[in-house]
Amino acid sequence: MTTSLEPIDGVRHVDTFSAWADVYDAQKNPLLMLEERYLLRLLPEIQDRDVLDVGCGTGRWLAHLSRSTPRSLHGVDLSPQMLSKADIKRIPNAQLSIASCTDLPVPDASIDVLLASFVLSYVDDLSCVAREFARIARPGCDFFLSDMHPKTAANLHWKRSFHNGVEEFQLPAIHKKIPEIVAAFLDAGLVVRAILEPPFGKAERSVFVEHGKLERFAEAEHLPSIYLLHLSKPHPAPVLLHKRSGLQNQHLLHGARYAPGPYEVVAASVCTRDEQIEMVGNEPFINTEHTATRIDLSGYLLLPGLINAHDHLEFALFPKLGNGTYKNAKQWALDIQQKDAATIALHRRVPKQVRLWWGGIRNLLSGVTTVCHHNPLDPVLLEDDFPVHVISRFGWEHSLSFAVDIGAAYRNTAVDEPFMIHACEGIDEQSKQELLKLDELGVLDRRTILIHGLALDHEGVAQLNRCGAGLVTCPSSNAFLFDKAPSREILECVSQLALGSDSPLTAAGDLLDEIRFAANECALSPEQLYWLVTDSPASMLRLNRGEGSIRPGASADLIAVRDREGDPAEVLSALTSDDIELVLLSGRVQLASASIFERLSAEDKKGLEPLCIDGTLRWLRAPIEDLLRVSEDVLGKDSVRLGGKPICRPSL
Repeated sequence: MTTSLEPIDGVRHVDTFSAWADVYDAQKNPLLMLEERYLLRLLPEIQDRDVLDVGCGTGRWLAHLSRSTPRSLHGVDLSPQMLSKADIKRIPNAQLSIASCTDLPVPDASIDVLLASFVLSYVDDLSCVAREFARIARPGCDFFLSDMHPKTAANLHWKRSFHNGVEEFQLPAIHKKIPEIVAAFLDAGLVVRAILEPPFGKAERSVFVEHGKLERFAEAEHLPSIYLLHLSKPHPAPVLLHKRSGLQNQHLLHGARYAPGPYEVVAASVCTRDEQIEMVGNEPFINTEHTATRIDLSGYLLLPGLINAHDHLEFALFPKLGNGTYKNAKQWALDIQQKDAATIALHRRVPKQVRLWWGGIRNLLSGVTTVCHHNPLDPVLLEDDFPVHVISRFGWEHSLSFAVDIGAAYRNTAVDEPFMIHACEGIDEQSKQELLKLDELGVLDRRTILIHGLALDHEGVAQLNRCGAGLVTCPSSNAFLFDKAPSREILECVSQLALGSDSPLTAAGDLLDEIRFAANECALSPEQLYWLVTDSPASMLRLNRGEGSIRPGASADLIAVRDREGDPAEVLSALTSDDIELVLLSGRVQLASASIFERLSAEDKKGLEPLCIDGTLRWLRAPIEDLLRVSEDVLGKDSVRLGGKPICRPSL
């Protein structure tokens, strides 16, 4: 691609862009595909925010943004023909205007999110654009700017052009260097939050193959193809979150690759501050203070902390209980209360708070940073030093078989919180009918989340979807109790689906074991599994701190594993707890392998205690010595099992 260096004047080239409008949506563009994959991972929550798309064209991004129900959505473009194509799409709530990016028809301080996709290379005066963007932005406004990567475009002689079926049009553009762009917006008072420079991937390769240009893909495969720049307008004074006790002020994780999504991975440093991810990008653009504590993660891959949508934390030390194939969960519960009464009584002698701590540690060891505990919320679960985040904003009942008053529990749940209940957990007609009973009770709607749902058939799933309800599946637990796991055909039909580990009473192990079980026995794809422990539970459980993602502004909940071949989703679907070598919880080091421990600062090492789990050493931010002592006093020395795995004090 060779580039025309003639700048656009905003009027002379409107006809060129109008000609492009007729074919813009019909022609596959690998640059736009790449941008969409990565930018979707960067975008924050935009519900009830005022959003502006500058250079909106035919409404490609407006259609995406409208689905997130912003308070207002405005698109501007110089080309009337482009805007007419956007208008035909009838994008909900979108206001469209003909305007230049240097003279936007928007009042001062009125925009919360601004997007300018492949726009900056068509403007002459960056400083003028930056000042105009800053003018219309409220404090806290997020800006997302993208374009063809200037260095790669110059080196490979890329050009901006399109065919309309008869002739080729070349678009005028100036490839501005990234430092030049950053400097202009910094001068306008904005701050950098992220700079990503991703290369083409497998998704874009198919477009090159389709057009018989695989050699062009090969020459660009490992080079940055676009840049994505996330800026923000700072608040007059810093907005600080509640700090977990002992939290380091700032960390810089450098040398690793990180995963914005299941098939997206890019080399970048991640800076955390005040419990959040503050910046992501190459270090020259990250202005860290001298207080930043550096952690060298060369050779590692950073993934978002996982979300476990269902567990019973107080049973982490229990063995599996039950024999034979049951028809429903009530039958199992009554059976173990009779046959395993002695085992249950023994383990209950371990103080409940100690057992809850072990439940948190079991999740932490598998890379879980957020867990939904389906039982009464003991105060210890909400203390700052608990090993993982425990969700507190939801309502629940146990099940139809053991409920006190399902209707009252549902009515007492806040209207903006989910309501969770074990249901359809079995293989008999009684289990199948529980969906109908919940509907008759008036508790089946968009807030409702069923746990297990093994008895759901296609008709039941259709009803679940019509009501807007969700499902948390725990397939290894189902297989143990009923000799049946949910089928892929059923699970793929559920609109809102998440994965839970359940407890060691019935499950194969931890959440990573559950992921591998779901891959092997339910034939779920790596991509599906990735979403079931990140974005999907975050949405279903109505989490609002960016849990399950790695982007500026999200909670600094991160895990690190050795980098290896494969996309992030493929890597995640094969992990075991032995692979989890670093966990950050709200920016604080919560777990470290022996190798990572050596890379930590003296300050980060404070409070970490060693534990040997099935022969593997981990350093954990937990009172391991006290927890082991109390547990061994009841269960016996060398007899404590965590999720079925032996644990002990290591010999250091």
